[in-house]
Amino acid sequence: MDLKRLETARLFHRFGFGPRPGEFTQALSDGIAKTKSKVLSQPLIDAGEVPAPPITDLGPRPAPNSAGVVAFSQSLRFENQQLVLWWLDQMVKSERQMQEKMVWFWHGHWATSIGKVNYALPMYNQNKTFRKYALGNFSDFAQAMFSDGALQIWLDGGDNNVKAPNENLSREMMELFVLGVNRYTETDVKELARAFTGYQVTRSAGVVTYNEKRRDTKAVTVLGKTGVLSPEQAIAHLVSQADCGKFIAERIWFRFISSAAALPENHSMVSAFNKREMSQLISTLVNGADLANPNYSIVKQPLEWFVGVCRALSLTPSKLDSYPKLYGYLSKMSQIPFEPPNVGGWPTDESWLSSASAQFRVAFATWLVGQADLSSISAIAPLQRPTYLLDLLGVVEWTPRTSFALRDVRDSEVKLLILAICSPEYVVSV
Repeated sequence: MDLKRLETARLFHRFGFGPRPGEFTQALSDGIAKTKSKVLSQPLIDAGEVPAPPITDLGPRPAPNSAGVVAFSQSLRFENQQLVLWWLDQMVKSERQMQEKMVWFWHGHWATSIGKVNYALPMYNQNKTFRKYALGNFSDFAQAMFSDGALQIWLDGGDNNVKAPNENLSREMMELFVLGVNRYTETDVKELARAFTGYQVTRSAGVVTYNEKRRDTKAVTVLGKTGVLSPEQAIAHLVSQADCGKFIAERIWFRFISSAAALPENHSMVSAFNKREMSQLISTLVNGADLANPNYSIVKQPLEWFVGVCRALSLTPSKLDSYPKLYGYLSKMSQIPFEPPNVGGWPTDESWLSSASAQFRVAFATWLVGQADLSSISAIAPLQRPTYLLDLLGVVEWTPRTSFALRDVRDSEVKLLILAICSPEYVVSV
């Protein structure tokens, strides 16, 4: 295996959504060091930035059978649809691929679903928070997320009050967001829930407000720290724990390097994260040796596969011929932006490799290829087309089995491309 191609491919597919035409070939010419520098360098101005659609506060849902309920429902569906298309377009077109991939990572980390939130505005504002802190300071990020309306709605923060503490937000803040499993006690959960009391949220706008009457003002003890703790003080205490540094490094490793092999003991990412700066953690990972280790493969998530195909074929999601079809394919593949299945986010690796998902992927690929301009492939001699696709898609190499299959269909640009983007070599980030 060509380790230079391997590392280059991983830089594109793991720290972005895959190469656009010509980018992989250019990266091979540039060399690994220059390519890593490009990946880590975010342009000050994103030439591919997609303007956000008008997302408004639609207010409370009108009463059933009232005059305004139909118009309200139409507006709600339209805004939710526009929000999905906006982010898909942004993933495909953004020049800040590392930033965009990190926004996607954080959406799975602070997993929040519009299925419960209902409104687009709180979800859009949450996405803006992900963008602000994607590669920033995690301490500030965690503080901002406590005040995030979508997360508060999703985890019932508005139901948490002195008379009836709700532990959903406090439990997930420790287990899934900041510390990890088995790094706290049930008493810590209950005590943190008390520290989080007193906040309410307006569902349609996602505005979080403080209500002193709902606040538990007695002292709490969380992970050994006792006092009348504000949410800010409690979260700062959680983030300061050594377990926080290890946990975030573990999550990055799990999603970017390997979900099968554990984070090695004393990995340099952990110490690089001492000041809780995500940019330092990511830079340490990108510049380390792990990307060149052929043992660390990851299956692309369906959305990552779709966005990568769009980038390679110069397709824009919002300009595809049918939103219902697009939504339907993503739904059959079990991954739609803003709709994670639960607070734990989406699964990984083998979960995406069922026989059913393979069938859906072929149907999805056929629909996409049918809307692509294949003139660049047509201009290549059939004998050279499989080699051309290696660089177009950023694939390390074709296995003998895939090479044989591609050779059989190389005279048909459509069949060749469908087979290539559904091949194990493209679906899996080797």
